[in-house]
Amino acid sequence: MFSRTASPYHQELGEFRVAYSKAGSITSLVLVLLGAGLDLAVYPERFGLFLAVRLGVALLTLLIFLALYGAWGHRSVQTLTLLWLALPQIMIAWMIGVADGVHSIYFVGLQLALYATGILMPITFLEGVGFGLFTYAIYVLACALNPAGLSDVGRFAGNSLFLLFSAAASSVCTYFNERARLQLFHLQREVAEKNATLVSTNQALAQIKGHMIQQEKMAALGTLSAGLMHEVNNPVNYSMMALNMALLDPVVGQSADLKESLVDAKEGLARVQNIVSDLKTFAYQKPGEDSSRIFLLEKAVLSAQRLTGHELSGVDVQVHWPQDTHVRGDEPAVIGVMINLLSNAALALRKAARAQPRIDVTGQHRDGRLYVTVRDNGTGIEPGNLTRVFEPFFTTRGVGQGLGLGLSVSYAIIQRHGGTLSVNSEAGVWTEFAFDLAVADVAV
Repeated sequence: MFSRTASPYHQELGEFRVAYSKAGSITSLVLVLLGAGLDLAVYPERFGLFLAVRLGVALLTLLIFLALYGAWGHRSVQTLTLLWLALPQIMIAWMIGVADGVHSIYFVGLQLALYATGILMPITFLEGVGFGLFTYAIYVLACALNPAGLSDVGRFAGNSLFLLFSAAASSVCTYFNERARLQLFHLQREVAEKNATLVSTNQALAQIKGHMIQQEKMAALGTLSAGLMHEVNNPVNYSMMALNMALLDPVVGQSADLKESLVDAKEGLARVQNIVSDLKTFAYQKPGEDSSRIFLLEKAVLSAQRLTGHELSGVDVQVHWPQDTHVRGDEPAVIGVMINLLSNAALALRKAARAQPRIDVTGQHRDGRLYVTVRDNGTGIEPGNLTRVFEPFFTTRGVGQGLGLGLSVSYAIIQRHGGTLSVNSEAGVWTEFAFDLAVADVAV
C-alpha cells in the first residue's frame, strides 16, 4: 500500500483520482476487449486462448471499477488504480511470452499504455517511474521465457530502448502533471481564501453601513430634539405658570369639575415636559461623545419607556432594579438600545394578541457588572432565526417596516461597552434579551 496523507491537497487529489480511475478503468476494459480483433488478425491460431485471457482481465478490471464506488475503494484508490493499470501490461507481456517473444509486435501495446498513463492518469512521479520499470521488467521476463529466448539481441535491444524511452517520457509527463495539479490546487485555495475575505469584508461593510445609518438617525433626532425644545419648552412653561395661577384662584376651588380639568391639563403638560427632557439627551450629547460617563441606568430605561410610550400602550411593563443602578457608558446609546428592545417587544406582543401582554425589565448585579434582561410574552423567535437576529439587514417584518439594523447596531453598542447582547426564546411563548454594563463607582 502507498502511504496516504490527510492534507487538503491529498484529500482533493484522492477525489480527483477516484473520478479518473473510474473513467480510466472502463476505458481500459473496452480496449482490452477490442484487442481481440488484433489477436484474430495477428495470432488467429491462439485467438481462443487470448480471448479467454482478455475476458479474465476485463472481469478483474470491472470488479476494480465497482470497488471504486465503495468506501474501501475510495481509501484504496491509489493501489486499485495501479492494479488495473498493471493488468493489461501483464496480459500483453504474457501474450508476448507465449507468442513471438522479442519479435512480437505487441510490445507496442506496452508503449502505448505507458504514454497514456503518464499523460492522463493522476499518479505521482515515483509511481510513474515504478510503473515504467515494472513494464520493462515483465517485458524482459516474457522475452526470456519465450522458447526463442533472447537470441535476437539486436531486436531485443531496440525494443528495450523504445520501452525505456517511453517509460522516461511517461515519467516526465507524470512529474509535470503532478506539479500542475499542485499549482492548480494552491490557486483554488487562494481563490477560496480571497472569496472568504471578500465575504467577511462585505459583512463588515454592511455592519459599518448599519452603524452609519443609526448615527444619522441619532443625529437627525438630536436636531429634531433641539428644535422641539426651543419651540415647545417655552410655551409649555408659560402654560404651566398659567395653570398654577389658575389653580390658586378661589373660583376654581368652588368648582370641582373645573379644578379636575385644570389638574388634568397640568399633568398633560408635565408629560410633555418629561418627553422634552428625555430628548435633551440626544440634543446635547452626541452618541459616543462621552462613552464612559456615569449615569443612572434606571433613569435611562425610564426615558426609553416614555419615548416608546405610544408603542407600549396597553402593555404591562414591570421593572425590577437593585438598590444602585449607576453604570458607566454612553447614555444616549444605551437609551437607544432600550428603545429598540422595548419596541421589538411591543411589536411581538401586538402580533401575539395576548390577553395580558407583559414586558419584564430586570437588573441584577453580578461580578462587577449590571445585567439587564428584557422579557416579553409575545410571539417568540423561530429556532432557525435565533442565530440570525443580530445579522445586519435581517428582519422578519414586511417591506417598509424596518431595515433589520436595530439589533445589529444594539449588539455593536453593547459590545463597545465591553458587554454582550444575547437572546433566548421559545417560539410562540416568550423572548428574552439580555445585556450587561460596567457598574460605576459613584465615590470616584
